[in-house]
Order: sequence, then C-alpha cells, then structure tokens
Amino acid sequence: MSTLTQDEQEMIALVREFVDERVRPRVREFEEPDVYPEPFIEEMKKLGFFGLLVPAEHGGVDVSTAAFARITEEIARGWMSLAGAIGGHSVISYLVKTFGTPEQQASYLPRFATGEVRATMALTEPGGGSDLQAMSTVATYDEATDEYVVTGSKTWISNAQHSGVIGLLCRTDRDATPAHKGMSVILVDAEAAVASGGLEISPKIPKLGYKGVEACTLSFDGLRVPASAVLGGEANRGWGHMMRGLEVGRIQVAARALGVGKAALEAATRYAQERESFGKPIWRHQSVGNLLADMATQLRAAQLLTADAAERLDSGVRADMEAGMAKLFASETAMKVALDAVRVHGGYGYSREFDVERYFRDAPLMIVGEGTNEIQRNVIAAQWVARSNEH
Repeated sequence: MSTLTQDEQEMIALVREFVDERVRPRVREFEEPDVYPEPFIEEMKKLGFFGLLVPAEHGGVDVSTAAFARITEEIARGWMSLAGAIGGHSVISYLVKTFGTPEQQASYLPRFATGEVRATMALTEPGGGSDLQAMSTVATYDEATDEYVVTGSKTWISNAQHSGVIGLLCRTDRDATPAHKGMSVILVDAEAAVASGGLEISPKIPKLGYKGVEACTLSFDGLRVPASAVLGGEANRGWGHMMRGLEVGRIQVAARALGVGKAALEAATRYAQERESFGKPIWRHQSVGNLLADMATQLRAAQLLTADAAERLDSGVRADMEAGMAKLFASETAMKVALDAVRVHGGYGYSREFDVERYFRDAPLMIVGEGTNEIQRNVIAAQWVARSNEH
C-alpha cells in the first residue's frame, strides 16, 4: 500500500481533530432538523478541505488519492453528510485539473481550492438511474452564437442549491453510436443559469438519511452556455472524462462508507464494554463478541480494498474495477456493520438518543449512490473478463 507523506499524515490528523472537537458534539443541531451545516462548511473552507485535489500552483492542498480517501473516511466518521459536501466538488476539481483547458483551470481551480466556488456533478436522470447510456439531456450546438442550448433534467444532485458550478454530463451528438461517443461534460455557471431562466433547481428531496446536505432535481429549459464551457474544449469526449472522475467518486464513496462503519463499530465497542448483563460486560458473551469480531474484520478488508484502489489510481493506471470493488464491498459492509451496531445496543440502538440509528439511516446511500451496487457488479464482471483475456 502507498505511504502517505508527512504533510498528508498531518492533514489527516487535523481532520480527525476537527471531527472530534467541532463536528461530533454538534451534529444533531443540523442533522435532526435537516439544516445545511453552514458553520461546518465555513470551517472546512478555512482548513482547505475543498482544495484537497486541486494542484498547489492553483492554491490547493494537492493530496494523493490515498490521502483523500483517508481524509474522507475521517470526515464521514464524524458525519457522513459533510463528506458528501466535498464529494462531487472533489470529482469536478479532479476533472478540471486532469482534462480542463488552461483557461478553465485558471478560472476555476483557485476558487475551487478556497471553496469560494463549490461544484457538483449532474449525471442521474429521472428515467435513467444508473443507465447513463439512456441519457436524454441534450446540448445542441448553435453555430451562429457559438453556444450550446441545453434541455433536459437531472435528479438526486447533491449540493445543488449551494454549488456555483455544475459538471453536467449530456449528449452533444444525438446521432452518435454507441450513445456515449456523443457525450460531453459542460461546466455550467449555476447562478447565471438560474438568473437566465434556463435552469430551475427544485426544493430539496426528502431523504431517509444524508441530512443537512440537499439533493435536488435540475431542470434545463433552453439554457444557453458558451462552447468554451465544454470540459477540455472539445465536444464528445465527456464519457471518458466522467468515467475517470467516477473512479475518484467511487473511492470517495467507499471511504464515506468506511467512516460510517468505523463510527458504528466504535459506538458498539464502547457500549459493549460499558453495558453488563448476567454479571459481565456484554462483549464477553459470545453472541456479542462474535459480532464485534466480524465487524472489525470486514471493515479492515474494506479499508484495504479502498487503499488498493486509491494506490492504483495514484499510479496512473485504470482503476474502474478496483474502485468498483472498493465501493461495492465497503458500502455493503457499512450497512451490515451499522445494523450489527444496532443489535449490540439492543433496544437503545433504535432510539434517537444514540448515534447508531443515524449510522443505520446514512449507510444505504453508499449502496445506491455513485452507481448502484448492482451496476458495480456489472462493471467488475466486465473488467474482470476483459483483463483476463489480455493475458
């Protein structure tokens, strides 16, 4: 596994301190009423959390993917929603850093780094879900004005009401076969788009968990954006761009799942030592001790899978299978660990007085988000067969 630099280790320690001293004592102030955590976001800006994947020359922290995963894990251990607040932003930062034109990099990256401008990505559509090939959002080129005219809708877009830039994946060549060869990522200025009347952002969608950070539907109706907003300056290359970005995104989701799982295990371990029945701490009863053993083992395996995917991405090679494996295993593990933490707590685990009920509500998001786990299995199988045939 990759070795983190001293600076990266110090950054992780800073995040851990922020989580333990600032976030965990106040989570319920924002989580229970489902209020956007503006004070936390402002502190995260000052600490550089929005510039984790932005190059240093543009004012960013510029950590490795391995360090980014560990930082995400620590944030999610405190409150998964805060890790979601930097999720799509970090993917778009990575895409602009990797594929953006020099003008796009100079315009966006310094503001991304400070959090002055935050970004989100828009892929999922109301009728398509994880089937991105069935995408119907279209951007039609207007040669007379050198603009694209965007029509369509996206849904479940995190941070939609608080993002200044939307990384929109859409079809710019409706006749392309297969469809993904005609897709582009367009960097939409959200404020200007809403002001022009070409974009409407819905109220937040009510959710089981992942409170505080909104998810919304975006409706594009004849929105005009300059051709220079196409990521990389060349249309119909967006599929490859976004698939690379999703490798980062899926590692980030795996790390979020790890954070939730670790928080649940920590809570269960603490409770199992404090709670006694039949004259001894409940962890000494085999049924509870076995739960803790399995929870710890599964989380360790998930952590190693996530670290492996991050190391592979840092080495510059394709990591879609590894990122998919990490996302699949870590999210399923987080769900099981969160449920087992409720079991350890018994009836108290069902009470809102204990944090394990929140972990149980937050865990499912990682199973269905960033490509459902059913889709992850398809990706893993296809890549496994393709790589097997290369040898």
